[in-house]
Amino acid sequence: MRHLSRRLAAVLLLVCSLFMVALPARAAGASSYVVDAALGADGVLTVSATVTFDGQAPDTVTQRLAGHLDGDGDVRYVYDISNVKATAAGKDLQPATSVEDGYTVIRIPTKGVTGPLVISYQVRGTTLSVADGGTKLQWRVLQGLSIPVTEVKGEIKAPAGARDYGCQSGPPAAPTTCATYSGGTHDSPNLTFTDGPRGAGEVVSVAINYPKGIVAATENITHVWSLDRAFSPGLKELLAALAALVLGGLALYAMHRRAGRDMTGDGTPTLVGEFNPVGAGESEFVINGDVRPGHVGTVADEHVDQVDVLGSILDLAVRGHLRITQLPRETEHSFTDWSLTRREASSTLAPFEKTLLDAIAPSSGEGTRVSQLAASVVPAVGAVQDDLYDEVVSRGWFSVRPDQTRNSWRRWGWIAFAVAVVAAALLVAFTTFGLLGLALVALALGLLFVAQEMPARTASGASLLSGLRALSISLDTHPTNQLPKGREYEQISQILPYAVVLGGWERWLDALVAADGDADADPEDLDWYHAPADWHLSDLPASLDAFVTAVRGRLFAR
Repeated sequence: MRHLSRRLAAVLLLVCSLFMVALPARAAGASSYVVDAALGADGVLTVSATVTFDGQAPDTVTQRLAGHLDGDGDVRYVYDISNVKATAAGKDLQPATSVEDGYTVIRIPTKGVTGPLVISYQVRGTTLSVADGGTKLQWRVLQGLSIPVTEVKGEIKAPAGARDYGCQSGPPAAPTTCATYSGGTHDSPNLTFTDGPRGAGEVVSVAINYPKGIVAATENITHVWSLDRAFSPGLKELLAALAALVLGGLALYAMHRRAGRDMTGDGTPTLVGEFNPVGAGESEFVINGDVRPGHVGTVADEHVDQVDVLGSILDLAVRGHLRITQLPRETEHSFTDWSLTRREASSTLAPFEKTLLDAIAPSSGEGTRVSQLAASVVPAVGAVQDDLYDEVVSRGWFSVRPDQTRNSWRRWGWIAFAVAVVAAALLVAFTTFGLLGLALVALALGLLFVAQEMPARTASGASLLSGLRALSISLDTHPTNQLPKGREYEQISQILPYAVVLGGWERWLDALVAADGDADADPEDLDWYHAPADWHLSDLPASLDAFVTAVRGRLFAR
């Protein structure tokens, strides 16, 4: 029996030893966290928290105090935390304090501490203004503690006269009402509360509301940047943006009216071409002066466009300086090509026409294929445009080259756009006037748009423009079957280059086709356009359309 008792005792001792080894070590914590805080009439809150450890103290205790509270919208209340101290048994533990990610972090060396730990600090900015002029104290008396707490309790000594009190606890994102809290009674005039247990990092938050004049508001408000704030639709922001748009719009209008309006003459249009009656039901198309299709297009829209150059090529052909020959296809599926042959003619060439003719048909009598126009021809297009711009100035239709006027105003427009973008970025980043920044950008874009309209015609140019409008209407409306009989090919050929530039050339091409009175092939019926032997005038619309497309691809492929 004695041996059996000894064996049982040994087994029990072994089991107890194994059980003790298997038990996990209990995490260091605090049995209590007692708050003794005081709120002065000046709105400064002084907090002292006594932490009693449950067992051996950890090597370090950390507490993270929030540096701000986010309010409604973009409002942020900033706290000023000072006079941080940590003592144990009257000994200063010399806590390390730092600011990290918006928190004041207090690190306290507590290794070997046996008595209660007292953490104290002052905080300014916890009393906030409310709508009726009163103030509200709001502060987390427990927050960011690195150890769990079994019991939390405390008292907030504050001036008398509070309207109501509040206490919430739990996780920072979803606190609930504290276990108990009271205040404002005869037995308990100050706010007292109890709660617990609370895990590491959980909070206990107190609130006291005061009417006006009892406790000063110490709130320090800043604003958090957001797109909603930057583009705040407040009255002053809307008025500023509206004022900028109105005043800027008026300024753009005034600039265009002063610098971009055509001069006015005597109101008499300069007729470039017109239909003059020559008999019953017949009118002859007559060109007045030497205003060529290239001039017409440039004066009409203040640009030297592709269509102006293409109209000039057709005009050179019609006037006998160039012949366009459509070449037979080498195979059924090969593309159509044309030969441009220079000819001698009596009409005088304008400088831009000579530059153009030298580029596309440099040698008299030798044809240049459209498909083989050299890359060196492309720069000549720029020279043609320069010549045309110079000519509209030398002829008195513009006082300054339209392209130079546009470039000058466009340069100022881009400068204004860059300044507006920078201003808008600054307004969005640092103010609530983002709408004003958008208004400035819109005005700068408006200046870029107005820059295109700034070239202004002289009185002579304005009269010519009136004549071009009259010609355009005539080309669109004049009956195509009332040209002098027997001269339809000649008349319509003269009309085509101007119709290319001003519009409506399709109806005149159809009229040229209708003028063909027989079913025979027409390879050389037109002096300025020759084609293969089986070609008919009815093929002209498709042939010219293909020709224009091919030439445009060669001359403007830049």
